[in-house]
Amino acid sequence: MISWINGELVDLWEANQKFFVLINCQGLGYEVQILESFFLKLKTNNISNKKITLWLKHIKKEDSDLLFGFTSKDQKNFFIEILSIRGVGSQIGFSILNKFSISEVINAIKTQNKKLICTVPGIGPKMGDRLILELKNKFKSELQFVDKKGKDEFEIKDPKTNKMIEDLKLTLQSLNYTNKEIKTILPIIFKEVDFHTKKDNNLSFENLLKLAMNYLDKDSSNIAS
Repeated sequence: MISWINGELVDLWEANQKFFVLINCQGLGYEVQILESFFLKLKTNNISNKKITLWLKHIKKEDSDLLFGFTSKDQKNFFIEILSIRGVGSQIGFSILNKFSISEVINAIKTQNKKLICTVPGIGPKMGDRLILELKNKFKSELQFVDKKGKDEFEIKDPKTNKMIEDLKLTLQSLNYTNKEIKTILPIIFKEVDFHTKKDNNLSFENLLKLAMNYLDKDSSNIAS
């Protein structure tokens, strides 16, 4: 299984509303389908012959091998979760991430916004219902930290952790990130915070800030200068 790739960008192109890159890795050329947002970033910045890193999902079919590339491990894992839902193929799963960020999908699940989900090509009312139901069960840990009134708030009992969250918000604001960006990223990084707290015991303000900025700047951080 190919998990990720780091190599030289040889070419990029669009075909049938799909976006591809060709990456030279140790003399082999890997054709990878990528998200439109990353494709446009590569095209705009004209970084041909530069090295890039992508997390890969390898899907083997009877007549082909497909590689789907992501700029973060979370995008890849989210894509895999979507594919586990009955009736959702790789192109529909990729279309969801092409149209919405992970936080936007999670918010649509929380609000049961089937109309928004059904704006993705290939998703009808029945599949929309199934996506909301099954993804709601898969992402309970993210959803439980979103206030029912629609505001992104955290229900954390530990005062020390609450203080770090507040300090994190202020620091990100001072770095010119918008309140909308900050609110949408907090539910996502909280899962990582919970993971570190339980397994690595290294929860700290520095780690929170690094994690938040990695997500906020994930596209640029995956392009080698």
